[in-house]
Amino acid sequence: MFIIHAVMQVNPEREELFLAEARSLVSATHEEEGNISYELYKQATGENTYIMVETWRDAEAMAFHNTSPHFTGFAAKAGEFLTAPLDVKVYTAEPVTK
Repeated sequence: MFIIHAVMQVNPEREELFLAEARSLVSATHEEEGNISYELYKQATGENTYIMVETWRDAEAMAFHNTSPHFTGFAAKAGEFLTAPLDVKVYTAEPVTK
């Protein structure tokens, strides 16, 4: 399993555009095989700082997502609403068993 944290600094003047694009991305990603979760959160401590928290079944699912039309379309528009490069961290994880 893979977990990704993608931190985004959003231009406050373009925040509504960002949120519209992000909603579409999140909705389409939820339909992907191998996606366990994909959620966008606004950080309480950083103005206009958002974090996408993603959980993927395996590397293949993650790779498929990175080439999907909804992801590549979002990435192509990112320069319109982000004020800094994405800060992406990828982690491997295992479910905790009881």
